[in-house]
Amino acid sequence: MYDRPRPNPPLTAMTFDQMLERVRYEGAYPTREHAEEAVHNVLAALGRQVTGDERVELAQCLPVEASLTLTAQIPDTERLTGWGFVKDLAVRTGAAIARWDTGAVLAVVTRLAGPDLLARTLDQLPDGYALLFGQAELRRPQLAA
Repeated sequence: MYDRPRPNPPLTAMTFDQMLERVRYEGAYPTREHAEEAVHNVLAALGRQVTGDERVELAQCLPVEASLTLTAQIPDTERLTGWGFVKDLAVRTGAAIARWDTGAVLAVVTRLAGPDLLARTLDQLPDGYALLFGQAELRRPQLAA
């Protein structure tokens, strides 16, 4: 009965206002406007990196306003590492706290997506994203040439 791990079901039916309050709490932002700016900036950057079924499913997990920000982006042909993602976000937004914003927003996205979708999403992204989502970064096996 207790030998099987139970999956963490994703949160559902979170409104955009609830998402902003959660991000505001996670990021210790002084105002809701700061949280909203972080959400839009980080989800736009994520929308440039995530593709395929994971992109569609991730959009379905988010409140409508957040989903529209994610899906309005055309995926980049250049795949950025986790560190490259943060640097690109900092350059595009001029935010000195891009890493902080990323962590606050993706912590909430992690809860909304649930462990299965998060694992599939991380599998398609280059190295370095697991840490941004608050997960352990496991080394991928290297294929022999």
